[in-house]
Amino acid sequence: MKKTLIKCGWLVTQDPSIGDLTGGELLIEGDRVLAAGKTLDAAHDEVIDASDMIVMPGLINGHIHVWQCGLRGIGSEWMGPDYHANIHANIATRYGPRDNYLGNLVGSLAQIDSGVTTVVDFCHNLKSLEMAEAAIDGLEESGIRAVFAHGTAKPPAAPGETPFTHVPHPRDRIEALRKGRMASDDRRVTLAMAVLGPHYGTQDVAEADIRLGREFGLFTTSHATKPNDKCISPRGYLALAKAGLLGPDHNIVHGNYIDDEELKAIVDNGATVTATVLVELHGHAPDPLVMRVRELGGMPSIGVDVEPIVTGEMFREMHAALMHARWSAHRDNAAEGRPSMTTMPVRTREALEWATIGNAKAMGIDKRVGTLAPGMKADIVMLRANDLNIFPVHDPIYTIVEQASAKNVDTVIVDGVVRKRHGKLVFDDKLLTQRMQEMRASALRAMDEANFKLNAA
Repeated sequence: MKKTLIKCGWLVTQDPSIGDLTGGELLIEGDRVLAAGKTLDAAHDEVIDASDMIVMPGLINGHIHVWQCGLRGIGSEWMGPDYHANIHANIATRYGPRDNYLGNLVGSLAQIDSGVTTVVDFCHNLKSLEMAEAAIDGLEESGIRAVFAHGTAKPPAAPGETPFTHVPHPRDRIEALRKGRMASDDRRVTLAMAVLGPHYGTQDVAEADIRLGREFGLFTTSHATKPNDKCISPRGYLALAKAGLLGPDHNIVHGNYIDDEELKAIVDNGATVTATVLVELHGHAPDPLVMRVRELGGMPSIGVDVEPIVTGEMFREMHAALMHARWSAHRDNAAEGRPSMTTMPVRTREALEWATIGNAKAMGIDKRVGTLAPGMKADIVMLRANDLNIFPVHDPIYTIVEQASAKNVDTVIVDGVVRKRHGKLVFDDKLLTQRMQEMRASALRAMDEANFKLNAA
């Protein structure tokens, strides 16, 4: 297999046994990291000169609805009920297989372009196996690594029809995917289940869905966005824990309204929690769970969630998560009447861990991605250190988390394959232009059919 030696200005491995190296080198062979060190003196077939760059693990987006890419920004002033009324009860019902393909292709390329090498795609508008297959096609064609979390549509129920809250996950689709193209967990795009959970489904449905996931060896992930009095199954995660159905194979997204007892049960049982800080600050009063999970000994995970409302850029989400965590620590310290803190309560490196290691752990892929240790997948991002907005670099961790943005991403490697180089995606220009135009037309058609009108002044 081809060996590529990357000569780095700064090498951030996220592996404590290697650390951060100024002037380090990274050797990749095929789709994996072979070695990382100061002067490797290793045989190689190609050299990448990254001597003026920060080389780091690819960011992982722990939660995003990639299919919504064509609807970016339309809900920038929405509240929670507006999102569900406009998206799930209306616009999403107009989507078909081709629309999902276009959203997932262009959306995934946008993620690669901004330094993300892996997404957890919570694909929750699916009405058929054909739609799921088309969404997977878009992910695979882009070249991104993805955990495809198969979800279900949430249309309003017609008179006499069973509401989606009472409908278990479609076994036939999961079985078809798991016994077909998604049979292996060694693929670049792997299968998971985006289930209703107790906030959006009955307790019987929540339990049946997790059991279905375990039957097929799949991770499950669920939204938790409601106060107890509005949940379909109040305090349902406690019931899942009691039934032995809450463990490391389940991920909970948001959870701002979950009380201390329920959150402790979630963390103690090994389940993971993903915060989407920008979206949660946009529309919810309770804090994102980053600090509460951290204080219980769990590893936080973060993602961007809903591009119709907030940016899809993980650099901004990572920075926001850090800033909110710090602010909440200072706020709580002051509320308890203690003297002002003299050291920073949350270190910068932690936020990078949430966006890499934490997100990998959340979906059980941390043995493959999240660090640049030998044996890990070659998912690598290189940032131009001479760009005016981050020059000069004094500490690469501070620069990555608190100064850098998507504009600084020069090179992206996913699974050993270069997907962006010299600031430009490695994707056919004419085809990308065509697909972008098609995606825009797809989104406009869906909004027109939904009679949706923008409310921006």
